[in-house]
Amino acid sequence: MEQRYLLGNEAIAHGCLESPVSFVSGYPGTPSSEVIEVLSSLPERSYYVEWSVNEKVALENALAAAWCGVRALCTMKHVGLNVASDPLMTSAYTGVTGGLVIMSADDPYAHSSQNEQDSRMYAKFARIPCLDPASIQEAHDMVRDAFALSEEFGLPVLFRPTTRICHSKGDVTLGPPFQNRRVGTFHRDPRQYVVIPAHTRILHKKLNEKQPRVKKRIAELGYNQYSVKGSRAVIASGIAASYVQEILPADISFMKIGAYPLDDAWLADFIRLHKEVLVIEELAPVLEEMVREVAGCVPVHGKMNGHAPYEGELSPEAVSRIMESAGFPFTMKFPVAAPVPDLPPRPPILCAGCMHRPVFYALRRVFKDGIYPSDIGCYTLGLQMGAVDTTICMGASIPVGSGMFHAGEERDIVCTIGDSTFLHTGIQGLLNAVYNDARMTVVILDNRITAMTGHQPNPTTGLTACGTPAPAVSLEALCRACGVSVVETVDPYDLVALMAALKEVKERPGVKVVIAKQYCVITARRAGIRRGRYSVEPEICTGCNVCVGFGCPAIERSDEKAIINDLCSGCAVCARLCPAGAIRKEASK
Repeated sequence: MEQRYLLGNEAIAHGCLESPVSFVSGYPGTPSSEVIEVLSSLPERSYYVEWSVNEKVALENALAAAWCGVRALCTMKHVGLNVASDPLMTSAYTGVTGGLVIMSADDPYAHSSQNEQDSRMYAKFARIPCLDPASIQEAHDMVRDAFALSEEFGLPVLFRPTTRICHSKGDVTLGPPFQNRRVGTFHRDPRQYVVIPAHTRILHKKLNEKQPRVKKRIAELGYNQYSVKGSRAVIASGIAASYVQEILPADISFMKIGAYPLDDAWLADFIRLHKEVLVIEELAPVLEEMVREVAGCVPVHGKMNGHAPYEGELSPEAVSRIMESAGFPFTMKFPVAAPVPDLPPRPPILCAGCMHRPVFYALRRVFKDGIYPSDIGCYTLGLQMGAVDTTICMGASIPVGSGMFHAGEERDIVCTIGDSTFLHTGIQGLLNAVYNDARMTVVILDNRITAMTGHQPNPTTGLTACGTPAPAVSLEALCRACGVSVVETVDPYDLVALMAALKEVKERPGVKVVIAKQYCVITARRAGIRRGRYSVEPEICTGCNVCVGFGCPAIERSDEKAIINDLCSGCAVCARLCPAGAIRKEASK
């Protein structure tokens, strides 16, 4: 045994190695991404790893591997589970031979997400086990054990760490990793794997018949525990259970839930020993609803009677407020944090030299009265430049634009979507828009990487998850294959050419695509690409603020003049913007 100080996602990756896993797939999404990054970076791998083009594809890959008898892991964030929900629901019917663990990392407080959904609801809906860790050590242990649980019942297992588990660090006791990878073989069984209605009806009945045994086994695993100490009890799940334990008085009973589904009789026996119960959990009242179903006359407090919030992430302080609201004592008081006065706002901002900035700048000038549907990625920050009007989910920008056109919107519609997002779910939207004769401009922001989630490769990059060279997909060819007749590729740093391309396609009918192609500035820096630095000639600068208004964090104003700071990446867009010609490239040293 070895103890190491690890990030939660690193501990989860090590738990998979101890299982041992043979197949790994997923789509990057914060807070889940580091699991595959760790597994793909190990030099000696006896397992297969891939970044898939989207979560549905990732799960279908992993499901097939599990049908072949090997242990498979599929990773994503909670909104990715929506994309994968189609195979998820049916995978519970077909079942698996090798263990299949689906890691869906939830993001309470929506730190980097468009919603705060609770993946436990999907497990309940699909009728599969769900493991909800309360600590980094438990996350490691749970994911390791989840493969065996999956194989025992022939069911996928949903593993639901949250942001505070994935992105916190702690001491973790590790076991030895297995070195040998299983080799899979598929055994034909159409009645199990071909879900025509005649087979499905039987498979659904078998799934329902498994539930009592699954509940009994979950109770035996030890992830659900309780101690009886008084007439009142707190029941908590996930990371909230750890917070409760920090501040719980010695005379309050406590039940910790880490695995679902629950044994109703076991839960009811605990509740009946108490006069009232408080349920604390993040996001949806999944556990609270189960408690209320079996509580009988015992009063239950929580979200459903207003003592706990339905939204946001919890903390020891937030848990203390919930306990106080419900009339439960706690052992630790937290000082009220007074905000520091006069702090300037610091919203997230595009990097200095980001290729997205000149694109949005140009869009606002060429399509002055346009409508700007956008998508999920770094470029959503185009909101701050007035060039993002809608963002819903991955790949939605083009269908939203098409829907607006067919609803009768007469203004120019300009969609923006990243390269990885386009490959994820954008292609179908483009095909649909062309097929149904929408009039719109689609700008694909091709920065050659999946930037927002940590610079993972995608099919345009020319590398796999493990760094192996792969054919780089041509976005131009894909767009033309979808029926787009006007496809232009332009360097967004060349502002003149960019605006000329946008003006040209603006007047054309149908769906037009402009591909703005330039390396992400962070990727370029890591690759050693240096473009030099620019500076302002103070005697020439007129203080017109055109460059400052561009919004690049490398450009500041000092003594009524513009200056360029150390963040400059040498993109030269500001030099092309300056009407006085005051911004010039510095001589190389």
